[in-house]
Amino acid sequence: MALRPRQCRAEVIAVRSLTPDVIEVELRMVEPEALEFEAGQWVSVPFGPKNVRAYSLASSPTRRHVITFSVDVSPGGMGSEWVRGLRPGDPVQFKGPAGGFVVTRADPRRALFVAEEIGIVPIRSILTDLYETGYGRPSALIFWARDPSWLVYDAEFRSLARRYPSFSYFPAVREAPAGWRGEKGEAHEVVDRLVHSVDRLLVYVCGGEATIKQVREVLVRKGMDRKSVRWEKFW
Repeated sequence: MALRPRQCRAEVIAVRSLTPDVIEVELRMVEPEALEFEAGQWVSVPFGPKNVRAYSLASSPTRRHVITFSVDVSPGGMGSEWVRGLRPGDPVQFKGPAGGFVVTRADPRRALFVAEEIGIVPIRSILTDLYETGYGRPSALIFWARDPSWLVYDAEFRSLARRYPSFSYFPAVREAPAGWRGEKGEAHEVVDRLVHSVDRLLVYVCGGEATIKQVREVLVRKGMDRKSVRWEKFW
């Protein structure tokens, strides 16, 4: 049964700069005391009667009293400036949860996740939740960024791959520094190289519209049904 969005109140308890342009905000729920949501969903913060910003949750639904979102503030708009100004103790009002970029555990197909930069946020929530709650089937993550500094949560995914042999992690960058040991190229090029068969494969893509379309086109050329590519567009 889908969870209905509701008006919520929370309080900032921590603000961390993951990179110069990505800020992670941790919120303690006030009303309700715990937020029920599915991994991959988002909440909306109002900035006026017809002006809202949506923020995907980076934390797992197993942590319902404290939630986390991570935001790319480089665009510099209203939402970016609001996030930059948050401090511990600040009140935050939002509505949620919302969104359908979620995993169906009963689906027997192999799951491949493809994230572009800050598009990793809902996928981090999904993967954390899956492996915290006993998900044992094979899955993989291709995490693309312009350079390694944009691979937020990279250390977490490397740790996840070490702890769970069924999970494969492939960091990829456009601009590789000396000594880089991951994949190189554009996101769709990496998907083309690494995906050898689309048989019984289900793909989740999150990032910019151009990347989503390019990744989907690569997979469709390999014989994948377009409906087997699920996506969440961030820009």
